[in-house]
Amino acid sequence: MRAVVMDRFGGPEVLTVRDVADPVPGRGQVLVAVEYAGITFVETQVRAGRGPALRNPPPLPRVPGNGVGGQVVAVGADVDPALAGVVVVTTTGGTGGYAELAVADADDLIPVPSTVPVRDAVALLADGRTAVLLHGQAEVKPAESVLVEAAGGGLGSLLVQLSAAAGATVIGAARGTAKRELVMSLGAAAYVDYSRPGWTLEVVEATRGTGVDLVYDGVGGDIGAHALTTLRAGGRISIHGMASGSWTEPPAGVTVISGDTPTPEQMRALAAEALAQAAAGRLRPIIGQTYPLGEAAAAHQAIEDRETAGKTLLVP
Repeated sequence: MRAVVMDRFGGPEVLTVRDVADPVPGRGQVLVAVEYAGITFVETQVRAGRGPALRNPPPLPRVPGNGVGGQVVAVGADVDPALAGVVVVTTTGGTGGYAELAVADADDLIPVPSTVPVRDAVALLADGRTAVLLHGQAEVKPAESVLVEAAGGGLGSLLVQLSAAAGATVIGAARGTAKRELVMSLGAAAYVDYSRPGWTLEVVEATRGTGVDLVYDGVGGDIGAHALTTLRAGGRISIHGMASGSWTEPPAGVTVISGDTPTPEQMRALAAEALAQAAAGRLRPIIGQTYPLGEAAAAHQAIEDRETAGKTLLVP
């Protein structure tokens, strides 16, 4: 089969497509014919050997990719044979997703509802479960005002939708003006470009001077620090990402939303809930671009250059 392999950490060019042996499902595992593989920003950090990857770098060589969707084509020992032929999305345990075939634990499989396209299901696997988790932890209330960073991205676009559906006034923030139309179409009441000086004043103006009740911070760094200044007294912040390379450090007096780390079973339930909401028409993943497997390096480069909107997928 064809797969993307990296032998060293570095720039996108370390991702090369090769012919490798087909994987074989072991006890409790299945083999999935990959129709789509998801790419996350964290995977670009792991590839580069920076961010969280610095603390516990994975062994090399490796096939990246942790989220795939497709049909089960073989099952290992102690797995129900009836799973063969079922269309699923699943994690792969952190490796093996950027390939034509991927092995996954049978316990990790989530059947795809018949009304949800596989590409949408893959787009929701990681970002959907995270968005549902964060939204539940934040307990967004009607009439609240919410600032969503990276609002045109895979996760941010879902947080915009969930917050708007809860009755909140949503201010979407992203870099540049190209994502404005998209973010507004998802239910945002206002859009700000945080590459422009004074963008935080625009956020406060959108709340009629009161400041926001909640910040969804997936960027960190200077953006996260500036976003803190838009919070009203008693406001809260969800710190869930460091796309800038560093975490936001809130001052005393700011409520930081937190919760217990979900168990694997809870993570599967969150992903299934995201798929159920998509099947019901209440959640729409934004897939901005797809790349063939052979262009995985270009996909990583585009994500790092902030040239993408919504979710980026690989197509073997």
